[in-house]
Amino acid sequence: MGSKNKLKRFNENETFSNVIQPTREEMTTAFEWKGKWATFFKNNHPITLELGCGKGEYTIDLARKYPNRNFIGVDIKGARFWRGAKTALEEGLNNVAFLRTQIELVEYAFGTNEIDEIWITFPDPQIKYKRTKHRMTNPEFLAKYKNILVEGGYINLKTDSEFMHGYTLGLLQGLGEDIVFAHHDIYTHTEAPEEVVKTQTFYEKQYLEQGKAITYLKFRLQ
Repeated sequence: MGSKNKLKRFNENETFSNVIQPTREEMTTAFEWKGKWATFFKNNHPITLELGCGKGEYTIDLARKYPNRNFIGVDIKGARFWRGAKTALEEGLNNVAFLRTQIELVEYAFGTNEIDEIWITFPDPQIKYKRTKHRMTNPEFLAKYKNILVEGGYINLKTDSEFMHGYTLGLLQGLGEDIVFAHHDIYTHTEAPEEVVKTQTFYEKQYLEQGKAITYLKFRLQ
C-alpha cells in the first residue's frame, strides 16, 4: 500500500464514528471508554474483542451474525482496519467499533470483567526466543486477558503457525487451564465450529492457497 493511500485511510478513519484512536498517553492515563463501553454502544450487550484484527474480518462477520452482541477490533495499524470500519458504517452495523492501540495496553482499554470473549486471529508467532515477551498468548498476556474477561469467558486462537498453536497448547496444559477445543488442521475436522471455518481473513485465504494447515484453539482461563 502506497503512503498516499495510507494517509487517505488515516484521514478517513478520523471521520468514522466507530473508530477510536487515542494517543498512548491518553490510553495509559485515563482512557474515556475503559469500563464504559456499554455507554459507547448505548446497550449492555456482551462484548467480543478481535485482537490484532487486521482488516477486521472476524469483527464484521460476527457482528452480522450476532446483532445482539458488540464487537471491537483492536489493532495498531489503522490503515488495515479502515476496511472493516468503512464496511460497518456502509452496512449500518451499530454493534462494531475499532480501537487503534497496542495489544499490550488492553488492560487500559477495558475494565475488569467487561469482555465476554476474545478472538486472536493470525498473530505474529514471535518464534525467536528473545521475543517471547511479545507473543500474544504468553503468561503475561494471558493475565491481562483474564483481568478483562468475565468469569468463564472464552479465548479463541486461530493461526497458521503450528509453533504458536503448540506453544499455547503446552502452556495452557501446564497451567491446568480449561481447553475446550484444539485441532492442528481445522478444515479437516468434521465438527469444526461454524464461525471458525465460515469466516476467513485476508491472510488466511493466502495461507490456504499455499496449502498451509490452519490451527484452532478455544480455551478458558481458570
